[in-house]
This record gives sequence, structure tokens and C-alpha cells, in this order.
Amino acid sequence: MKKRLLGIFLATTMMATLFAGCGSAAAETPAATTESTATETTEPAAEEVAEAEDTAQADAAEPVTLKWAIWDKDITPYWEALKEAYEAANPNVTVEMTDLGSTDYMTVLATELSGSGSDFDVVTIKDVPGYATLVSKNTLEPLDSYISSAGIDLSQYGGVDKQVTVNGSLYELPFRNDFWVVFYNKDIFDAAGVDYPTNDMTFDEYDALARQVADPTFGAQVYGTHYHTWRSAVQLFGVLDGKHTILDGNYDFFKPYYEMVLKQEDDQICRNYADLSAEGLHYSAAFSGGDVAMMNMGSWFISTLMANIASGEYDASLCGNWGMVKYPHADGVEAGSTLGTITGLAVTSVSEQKQAAFDFVNWVSSAEGAKVMAETGNFPALMNAEVAGIISGLDGFPQDDTSKEALNVSNLYLEVPYAENVSAINDILDTYHKSIMNREMTVDEGIAAMNDEVGKVLGQ
Repeated sequence: MKKRLLGIFLATTMMATLFAGCGSAAAETPAATTESTATETTEPAAEEVAEAEDTAQADAAEPVTLKWAIWDKDITPYWEALKEAYEAANPNVTVEMTDLGSTDYMTVLATELSGSGSDFDVVTIKDVPGYATLVSKNTLEPLDSYISSAGIDLSQYGGVDKQVTVNGSLYELPFRNDFWVVFYNKDIFDAAGVDYPTNDMTFDEYDALARQVADPTFGAQVYGTHYHTWRSAVQLFGVLDGKHTILDGNYDFFKPYYEMVLKQEDDQICRNYADLSAEGLHYSAAFSGGDVAMMNMGSWFISTLMANIASGEYDASLCGNWGMVKYPHADGVEAGSTLGTITGLAVTSVSEQKQAAFDFVNWVSSAEGAKVMAETGNFPALMNAEVAGIISGLDGFPQDDTSKEALNVSNLYLEVPYAENVSAINDILDTYHKSIMNREMTVDEGIAAMNDEVGKVLGQ
């Protein structure tokens, strides 16, 4: 809008100057010269007037209302922040949000979009399995031509776009990216006289460190590390080498990580999976209780941790002195390699204003949208020095250099890359993860079952 108003102002100024110049020339030169000068100068002015008129007409275009599907509007601050910032930059656009709730969001969305009456222009993509479903149902608009016309550099997303490209086409742009780090309690390390974790730990070093700070003394127990019950907290250590994914069909590479975690359980270095499942202990309660030295968890926990310490919901004397480091890695794997989950935006195939919808998607996924995300304490998909500085400058973020450096990711691998049958694969891996961790099957038996069952899905 500002650029358009500036264009009108410049055009008007040029016309006034040129007309004034013609009047002066008429008094001092022969008529023939005056006529020639007027012809030469008024033609460009007419072009400028035409441009100004076109701009004014564009500015006076009919207002646009975009309908956007989201979840948990009242407890997720960035939805409203993104809407308000975009509307401020685009006064002719109104964004209307529809909260479909977080429970079964992608299922509800797929149902909405499969009906002929759907009027969403923009939809939020919560996970890759749901994305696969929507793409297969042809409910999302391919974005390739829009991306090309806008000149978007997809490399700014660190290769994530390639992991959600379907048959050569991209149907979403990522705007949020959560990646896994290791949170740690500095007070526990200080009390044990042990150096803090670093941003370059192998799994052997990580295991040794957890054992150094653990204390099995009843009534004063300290756990060296903690694993939530999700399979991703254990299995996906194996994909950090960039050579494996959960789609492989052979999961022998999971074995050393299951063995490490189960041995830690046996030695009381971490809580027992069966107990965690029975108690329903949330990872946030485990870390905020002050008896966990390290915990691998997603960056989404940062804003929760800062907010709850500030509000007093978490006892600052137990967990207020915290830091974070990059994920541990296998020998030969680059430090900073980690797992990620993305949240994306897509344009619906039934939208009657696809270009306007894409403009919104592009803005939210751009550096401008990234700054808005960072200011709310959340991690955008587009991370640069300015965005990282905003996050590390938030009240409550640890100010040590190691924690700040942990924001820099070298290789990001999606927990769940795209595949048409990824939901079925997920279910199988979840099932046998539980069997292994509950000691119902040995590691070898559980992995063999994974290989067999997923092999059937893949037709191997």
C-alpha cells in the first residue's frame, strides 16, 4: 500500500513540475519550440498518470476475505498475531479464522474439505500423515507455479520442502518448525560437580554424562535423563545420520538405541517406561519436578517452560536454572543434526481466490511471518540470525552462549517424511515400540516384527 501511494504521489508531482515547466517555456521561446517541448514532456506524464490511475484502481479493489482453518485459537498466541500483522500490511484483506479444535484436527479438516460446501481458502497442515491424505484426495492446490512467479527461494527452509514434495509438486509452505534439543537442569550438574552437556555430544558421551549425574538413592533420586513414552523419543535417534527414515522397511538401525535406553532403565538412570505409561506422567511434569538432569524434547517446550516459570506454575527453585544443547549424535554424524516436525499452510483447490490465499501463505512463511512467530516465543520454519536473536532475547530464555548456539540446526530430518502409506507405518512402529519398552518382546523380536509388518505394507 505504501509503495502504491508513493507511486501516485510521484506521478502527481511530476505532472505539476512538467506543466509548470511548459508554462515558463511558452513565455520565452517561439511557438514551434513550445509545441515540441510540450509534446515531448507531456507524453511521459500521461504514462505516469495512467500508472497512477491503475494503482489507484488496484488500491480501491474489492475487499478480500480469506477463510483460514486452524486449531486451539484461544491458547495459541501466534494465530491472532499473524492475522493482525498481515491485515495491517494488507488493509484490504480480512482473515477469518475457524477453530476446528486440536483433537483429530486433520481428520475433521479432511471431512470438511471433502464436502462440496467447504469454503476454506487457507488450511493449516498439522502433520505429514494428514497432509498425505489431503493430497491424495486432491483437496490442496499445487503451489509450484505460485512459488515460481513469486521467486521464492525454497532453500531458506533447509531442505524440509523436499521432504514434503509429492510427485514433484509442493502443496504446502512451512511456517512453523519444531526441532528436538536436550533440556538440562544446571543445578543438578552443579550439585554433582559435573560439567554441563555440550552442543557436540556423541551418544556414548551422552550416556556417560547421564550416568555421572544420576543418583538412585531412595527419597533423593535423581534421573540422569528422561524419555517420554512417544516412540520418537527413542527410535528416531537412528535417523540422525541422514541415511535412514521410518519408511525404510528395515529397522535394524533402531537396535543400539533401544539397548541404550533399556540398559539405562535397568540401572535407574531414567524412569521406567511401564511406570510412565501407567501413571500418565507428562514430560513437562517430569522436568519441572527438579529430579531430571537431561530430557530430549522438542523446541515447543521452550515457550511453555519460560511461561510457567514466570507465572509461578513451575517452582523456579526446582527447574528455573535450565539450559539446552543440541541433540546427541552418532559417531561421524555432524553436530546439530536433529529431528523436526513442521506446520504448514496450504491453499485449497476449491478456493475462488487462490492468488490472494497464496499471498497470505507466502507472507506467513516468509521472514516477516517468521519474526511474528519468534516474538510469540515459537519457532518459525524460516530461521535466520534476526529470528534467532528475537527468540534468545525473550524473557526467561537462558543467556549462556551454549543455549543460544543450540538454536542453530545443521541438518533437519522430519520425524515423519511424506509417503502415501505413512499412517499405516506409524501405527506398526508405535505398536512394537510399546511391546519392546514394556518388555513384552525383546529388542530383536520387536524389530523383526516391525520389519515383517512394514514390509507387507511396502509390498516387500
